[in-house]
Amino acid sequence: MREALPRRWHGRNFVAHANQHVMDTKALQHGFTRLIVFLGGLTSIGLELTTSRLLAPYFGGSTFIWANLIGLTLAYLSLGYYLGGRLADRRPSPTLLFTITAAAAFAVGLIPVMSRPLLSFSLRAFDDLSVGAFYGSLLGVLLLTGIPTTLLGFVTPFAIRLRLRTVADAGQTAGGIYALSTLGSIAGSFLPVIVLIPLFGTARTFLTLGLALLIPSAVALVALRARLLAFCCILLAILQIGVVTTGSVSAIRPADRGRLVHELESEYNYIQVLEQDGAYLLALNEGHAVHSIYDPDQLLTRGPWDYFMVGPLFNPNAGARTTRSAAMIGLAGGTVARQLSAAYGPIPIDGVEIDPEIVRVGREYFGMDEPNLNIIVEDGRYFLRTTDQRYDLIGVDAYRQPYIPFQLTSREFFQEVSDHLTPTGVAVINVGRTSTDYRLVDAIASTMASVYPHVYVIDVERFSNSIVVGANAEADIAHFAANTARLPKDSVLRTVAERSLETGNIREVAPGGTVFTDDHAPVEQVVDQIILNVAREGEDQ
Repeated sequence: MREALPRRWHGRNFVAHANQHVMDTKALQHGFTRLIVFLGGLTSIGLELTTSRLLAPYFGGSTFIWANLIGLTLAYLSLGYYLGGRLADRRPSPTLLFTITAAAAFAVGLIPVMSRPLLSFSLRAFDDLSVGAFYGSLLGVLLLTGIPTTLLGFVTPFAIRLRLRTVADAGQTAGGIYALSTLGSIAGSFLPVIVLIPLFGTARTFLTLGLALLIPSAVALVALRARLLAFCCILLAILQIGVVTTGSVSAIRPADRGRLVHELESEYNYIQVLEQDGAYLLALNEGHAVHSIYDPDQLLTRGPWDYFMVGPLFNPNAGARTTRSAAMIGLAGGTVARQLSAAYGPIPIDGVEIDPEIVRVGREYFGMDEPNLNIIVEDGRYFLRTTDQRYDLIGVDAYRQPYIPFQLTSREFFQEVSDHLTPTGVAVINVGRTSTDYRLVDAIASTMASVYPHVYVIDVERFSNSIVVGANAEADIAHFAANTARLPKDSVLRTVAERSLETGNIREVAPGGTVFTDDHAPVEQVVDQIILNVAREGEDQ
């Protein structure tokens, strides 16, 4: 017969079992806390980057937008650090921490749904040129990120308080938590941009970020026996998935004009293909400008694309056979390449486009299949620095509307373009303006005048754009007129040249004035001033 153990041994076993349970619970709690710290860092930075993509189709991606986004994100996090630290001292409860992260996760998933009315309002404000309403709606969307970002700020001080045992290891504890949070932020810097947005789009990236934080929070609450809170988290997750996957946020932005044929988000742009009166239009990002037009029944558009072909006519004795090669930085849907091929024949054209998805769209919808067109998916300036080719014409039409990338507007850039031109080669750039405000045109022209011996401006007939031409050789407006008169009357080159002479207000630019450099090229500031002036004039009317 087995001898019964003394009563004191039962007590010891119970205490040992209880102690082991406490140790297991604390280990589990610490493991989930570390995971939540990592995911909190990932979500906070991922939220910031994904919000920039949410705003881009409506407000663009200028430094003004980024300054607001980064500044408010840091302000929200600072508020979260402060409030989280105070709350953690008063109630250092892991259950409370995981409840906070679950609430933050749910708020992240709701951002694309809640922001849609504000974004739609911003479109009407832009159309009405109401600067107050336009920037008010921008602020409204940014404020939507305040709740989840502030709650995410709670995580780090809360985790430090839960992990801290003695003052002696405070530095090590805080350093480890901040290191883990920073590692999460590093992951959040790359995951949305490289993986989530290209694969799933902006709305579902918000959902993915939210669920990545919500699910571990719910599991942690189950482990901590807070089953009711965990059940609520599961219901919130189901609600988020249902709202986003039903398609209620699938239409990113309504078409400004015509019929929306195709839309997608790439690594670089939000892309729309529109159909209007039988022609396909390419709209990027906020969509207030057309970047390419393809009409199978009509080559010329009366837009800026037509005018690239006339740049060489400023040279003496230029004609349809004197331009033998071209490069286009900012190929878009290939409208310019198509027109150059019609004007000069099947000359070799290197078309440089940084976004491979735009290239794919150009081939599918814009007839970009000229056999003489060599498409290079690359940054335009990098292309110039890594090629030995020289061209008779180099065109630049690389808008990220309404801005030109500053590195494509500087004196150093135009010098690199000049170095890749033949002795009689020309550089041609498309520049935006209004009917009365030529500040950006003047700045680009004076910058080019610091590099090229002769610079000319042609105003586009149909849109508020001007074409700036820099010539390496002894060019002249008289040469342009004489060359136009010698061209065959039925040629597209003569048609555009005559329009330039009749309506283009062709003028030569004298040296002097503002010169953009790589160190100082305030392109966005100039454009923002133009936009604000237009908005103020509209409100005054």
